[in-house]
Amino acid sequence: MEHGNKVRVSVRNVTKVFKDKNRERPVLDNISFDIYDNEFLVLLGPGRCGKSVLLNIISGLMPATSGSITFDGKDVEAPDPEFGMVFQRTGLLPWLTVMDNVRFGPSMRNVDKSEQYSKAQYYIDMVGLTGFEKHYPYQLSGGMKQRVGIARAYANSPKVLIMDEPFGALDAQTRYNMENEVLSFAEKEKRSILFVTNNIEEALLLGDRIILLTACPASIKAIYDIPFKKPRDTMDQDFLELRKVISENTDLAL
Repeated sequence: MEHGNKVRVSVRNVTKVFKDKNRERPVLDNISFDIYDNEFLVLLGPGRCGKSVLLNIISGLMPATSGSITFDGKDVEAPDPEFGMVFQRTGLLPWLTVMDNVRFGPSMRNVDKSEQYSKAQYYIDMVGLTGFEKHYPYQLSGGMKQRVGIARAYANSPKVLIMDEPFGALDAQTRYNMENEVLSFAEKEKRSILFVTNNIEEALLLGDRIILLTACPASIKAIYDIPFKKPRDTMDQDFLELRKVISENTDLAL
């Protein structure tokens, strides 16, 4: 597919082999793809296929055994503040309020205090948590905690937002609501998003493209460009047909 957008992140020939007790365990096998500016790219693959390892390599948290990652043409060799992370387990600091969790990143970068608060308030409002600024994580539902995690990631002004199965622990209705919210956030706050899931429907609802990974060691099995406009109807005939095509080509346990 031709993209007018520039390449933000380039993943080239990434292989990862873990070694323990004289034994090698390959996890990623020669993976290459690009993430474009303002693209919503979904990595779809079975559980424990190496998706999280790949995210850690892309974001500079872990070295590849071979291959390279570049961001805006520069090698990524250490954690980069241009990458924001949202995890399934939100990792909120339990002793901090919603406001203080969201402004934590800017505060660590010594951003002016009034700007910390105004920026944090903007993203708290964006994720629909106005009025919860003084609440602590234990006072929030699972979906609300994920909203705080998303607001916190956005408040750091990353160029690339990486979301690692962020809704996997939520009940079906909350998950569906959060998927729609993320589409709304992505429309308001243009940036590249790399979203990881093992749910085909979620991938089809959210993605501009889907990269389908094999079981471990993960390699790229197929890449699908999603031609439907957002928001998408899960009952639409074209949606259902593409869902069938992907499900017949996947190693996911359905």
